[in-house]
Amino acid sequence: MTRPLSSRDWAGKTGAGLVLGFTFALALSGLFRLGTGYGDAYFSAQGQLGMWIMALIWPLILGFVFLFRTSLRAWLWLALANFVTWVPLVALGGLHAS
Repeated sequence: MTRPLSSRDWAGKTGAGLVLGFTFALALSGLFRLGTGYGDAYFSAQGQLGMWIMALIWPLILGFVFLFRTSLRAWLWLALANFVTWVPLVALGGLHAS
């Protein structure tokens, strides 16, 4: 039988959402940058959306992280999500300094 959701692990879940949620949102923003190809045009519409998409994604992750049964699951799933998004970002050269 599965354990019901509780507020027992809120500190660990909050930490996972703050730390790994931020890096996950950052990677998604980087993939958006690569996907749209706006490059260094930060003042274009795509550039602004690429920067502001962080403000949309991170709070969503921080809110949904409380749906995990335990804080360990939150940390593991967000770590996996980070790995899945950062590997293609690094492989495609999305971390160049211009």
